[in-house]
Amino acid sequence: KEIKLSDLKGKLVYVDVWATWCGPCKREIPHLEKLHHAYSGKAIEFVSVSIDENKEAWEKMVKDKNLVGTQLHIDGAWESTITKDYNINGIPRFMLFDKDGNIVDANAERPSGKIKESFDGLLTSI
Repeated sequence: KEIKLSDLKGKLVYVDVWATWCGPCKREIPHLEKLHHAYSGKAIEFVSVSIDENKEAWEKMVKDKNLVGTQLHIDGAWESTITKDYNINGIPRFMLFDKDGNIVDANAERPSGKIKESFDGLLTSI
């Protein structure tokens, strides 16, 4: 189904742009899962957007790895709207949006980094 950023208003939105063939992307998955569990019940939505050309490979990985959060696939790979709209030239790419859908950081810290500090600071205002 199609999801718009405006559908998630009232929550922080942490977006992961990735692909199944991307080694650094896959290395972030365990860290992303830990964040997802640590912030369960909080006003934050974890959205992973695959730019895989091979949708079946993405579907298989989501199912086999039981990936958490909102899992989306976008058509067009490197020519997709997300890569064009946010000038994404490399992955993984993480972006953070506030509760009103405004960009907090279009090149946010990775889950393995210090993103918790940003989450905690922003969650106090929700």
